Amino acid sequence: MDKKVKTISDIERSLIKTYRKYIWSNFIKAIKDYEMIDDGDKIAVAISGGKDSLTLAKLFQELQKHSKRKFELEFIAMDPGYRKENRELLEYNCKMLHIPVKVHESDIFEVANRLDGDNPCYMCARMRRGNLYSKAQELGCNKLALGHHFNDVVETILLNVLFAGNYKTMMPKLHSKNFEGLELIRPMYYIKEESIKSFMNFTGLKALDCACTVTEKKEGNMRFFIKDLIEDLKKTNKNVDINILRSAENVDLGAIIAYKNNGEIISFLDNY
Repeated sequence: MDKKVKTISDIERSLIKTYRKYIWSNFIKAIKDYEMIDDGDKIAVAISGGKDSLTLAKLFQELQKHSKRKFELEFIAMDPGYRKENRELLEYNCKMLHIPVKVHESDIFEVANRLDGDNPCYMCARMRRGNLYSKAQELGCNKLALGHHFNDVVETILLNVLFAGNYKTMMPKLHSKNFEGLELIRPMYYIKEESIKSFMNFTGLKALDCACTVTEKKEGNMRFFIKDLIEDLKKTNKNVDINILRSAENVDLGAIIAYKNNGEIISFLDNY
């Protein structure tokens, strides 16, 4: 199931030392920049079994050890209908990484395929998010942490611009509209995917991929297209991904045709 797995002490030490610059420091920076954690928080850390969520879980465990802020953690994983071997891999990785995960069952893969067989991914993502919110609320948590990283954020901007005709990104944190008192946070906002891959490779563990039983044989995904596009653009400008993210911080409302405010379209002509 794995190559030579590092000891848990080596794995945890590496986050603070070996990966300090590219993972740990960016984790701390995002939390501080976007004021993600407060004293007394009870944070549900969502575990899919993939490289991102496993890294996020270990980061939170290290933060709890070293931070002056006092907060509680719950590690939650939903089985949306994994094959037996994928469920076992999720549990094995959590055991080897000393992550005390609580796994609960659902039939989201089946339901998403039944409701939207041609495009189940969007439906699946919405249902999984709602399921995790519900479990976090059940456990008395006020925050739900997801493992979206820098590349996810940048790719989302381009996906919306090129394929949806709007300008939106993944927010670093937001209040849930349907689960009162719950806030979603994305503490890996500044961490690049390549660093996460390097860390997971260092551990010696094989992380779970999407593991979807519905789309595993389907080809063609716009997010992969966007990934390749960004890599091509970086050949001309190595900072193109950083600039895409910065564009979401440097919007000049006086230099755009229109924008939305609470659903209302504000045109430049309104104040022309």
